[in-house]
Amino acid sequence: MNCIFAQFEVNMSIEISNLSKFFGEQKAVDSISFKAQKGEILGFLGPNGAGKSTTMKILTGYILASDGVAKVCDLDVAANTIEVRKKIGYLPENNPLYYDMYVKEYLEFVGKTYQMKSDFLKNRINEVITLTGLSVEQKKKIGQLSKGYKQRVGLAAAIIHNPDVLILDEPTTGLDPNQVLEIRQLIKDLGKEKTVIFSTHIMQEVQQVCDKVVIINKGKIVANDVIENLSLYVSKEKGFRISVEFAQKTPILAFQNILGIDKIETLSEQKFVIYTKEKDIRTALFKSISAQNLELIELKMEEYSLEEVFQSLTF
Repeated sequence: MNCIFAQFEVNMSIEISNLSKFFGEQKAVDSISFKAQKGEILGFLGPNGAGKSTTMKILTGYILASDGVAKVCDLDVAANTIEVRKKIGYLPENNPLYYDMYVKEYLEFVGKTYQMKSDFLKNRINEVITLTGLSVEQKKKIGQLSKGYKQRVGLAAAIIHNPDVLILDEPTTGLDPNQVLEIRQLIKDLGKEKTVIFSTHIMQEVQQVCDKVVIINKGKIVANDVIENLSLYVSKEKGFRISVEFAQKTPILAFQNILGIDKIETLSEQKFVIYTKEKDIRTALFKSISAQNLELIELKMEEYSLEEVFQSLTF
């Protein structure tokens, strides 16, 4: 059964409200809230020990929250654990598998735990084997597979029952560069029809795959926004930055009469980075440079990279 979305109101597939989790005196998750809707891939980022895996385990019903509410397809996870698990595909970080089982045998076993009918399950197994690139290894025992192919088996098991929500914890671990590209594309394709929570430490993957990002640090959310806006989280603290390059050697004094400059970083005799609290002083820069008859090669606003945003918010 799929989630039902009202015609005029966007219902969220995932809703977390004031969620907290204590382990003894330690607060692993500290009153966090965020949402994700159908057709959205949400990157869930944070350093080790930040609370990511704990949050995902609460969403899947693996552990209970200490406080707050987690909902999947409008079902309270704590009150409807079995129903929620039917709607979720989960690939945990440690990817537990039965190494003595053959690939198809294992996928059949997983499918039957979801009470999938035999005829449908047989076709679905062939489908997910093709989707996850397991065709050449499908007749082997899982224990004979490389780490990358074991990861593919875990992903195949997560999607075998065609869930509404996918929760993927480090899904590309152990894959070679070509395999990573294939799995990224698969996640993007799945994200068109499902809600995906995608946890990884690889920032390039987040930029390639995700629509929105939640960054958690020490149990608290420090950013919750679309990819395009994340640079602003650092700009507000460190200032906006503008790169300037000249055709000739240019003294730093060329910028002395321009209002709004907070700091100048000299990269070479011809290249500089201007820091400013003002959002955009490029017009003033251009006019001043033109008035001094300096030959300009480049003048552009530089966004902070996702790595810089992550480091700034979690260091």
